[in-house]
Amino acid sequence: MRQRQLYPVIEARIKRRLKVSDLHEIYVEECGNPNGKPVIVLHGGPGAGCNPAMRRFFDPSVYRVILFDQRGCGRSTPSACCEENTTWDLVADIERIREEFGVEKWMLFGGSWGSTLALAYAQTHPSRVTEMVLRGIFLIRREECEWFHNGGCARFHPELWEQFISPIPEAERGDMLSAYHKRLFGDDAHVRLNCARAWSRWEGATVTMKQSPQRANAFARDDYALAFARIEAHYFINRGFMEEDGQLLRDVYKIAHIPGVIVQGRYDVVTPPISAWQLHKAWPNSELIVAPDAGHAVSEPSIATALLDATDHFRG
Repeated sequence: MRQRQLYPVIEARIKRRLKVSDLHEIYVEECGNPNGKPVIVLHGGPGAGCNPAMRRFFDPSVYRVILFDQRGCGRSTPSACCEENTTWDLVADIERIREEFGVEKWMLFGGSWGSTLALAYAQTHPSRVTEMVLRGIFLIRREECEWFHNGGCARFHPELWEQFISPIPEAERGDMLSAYHKRLFGDDAHVRLNCARAWSRWEGATVTMKQSPQRANAFARDDYALAFARIEAHYFINRGFMEEDGQLLRDVYKIAHIPGVIVQGRYDVVTPPISAWQLHKAWPNSELIVAPDAGHAVSEPSIATALLDATDHFRG
């Protein structure tokens, strides 16, 4: 598969802090063409935050790119806070951003948890969405959470799994999500941080097809790991605050008219391809592109190329 270069990093023209509740203030930025095609970028995790590299998937002469750090992570405050922090709070925040920035309709661009949030927003506000570009599909179903945090993915990375389970007593390893959640929200600050590092390192070590110790270490940084691990555990143990398991797949009919591109790594062990396939089959206006030599990360060359092709296709 051919490899394309990302667009150059462009500076944010607007940086704002938006008060979305009595507790939470979120960071929002805008870059690119102020009169261009609006797109909002939804980062992963939940709890990861946005970064300048995410701006590079859009032709800056064509797109008006809006990015934000979701509640509790990145430059949003308070950091690692899980109060008033649900999928539907984030959906409301996206709608608030749309109104504040004077956007009538926009494209959604999101990967991993960002694909989850994009689907939740689009199914809530379908009239506000022009197109969707999604990567590494995660429908926050029980089977998906069990796969990654309760032993499925361990079959591919047993040595990394051994590190992941090491902070948890053997008697509690039958439900790793509950065991981690208890410690990430416990009173012992040392245990919280130790578990946050282990949780985040596990994800950082498995997102690429070829392991990258540097990426795993970056995920385990103290200034990143606590928000990432706590917010993920909070969302996952609550199954994304959905009405029922499989809600996002159940409600795909609400977005049947919206054109979309789904990009999925063939060897993605974080969010295996079955979810992307099921979403594509339920969504008649979607195109599924399987990157044949990629795992989960947006930085995988064939995934990045497919995403660039998709944004160019929708440039209008």
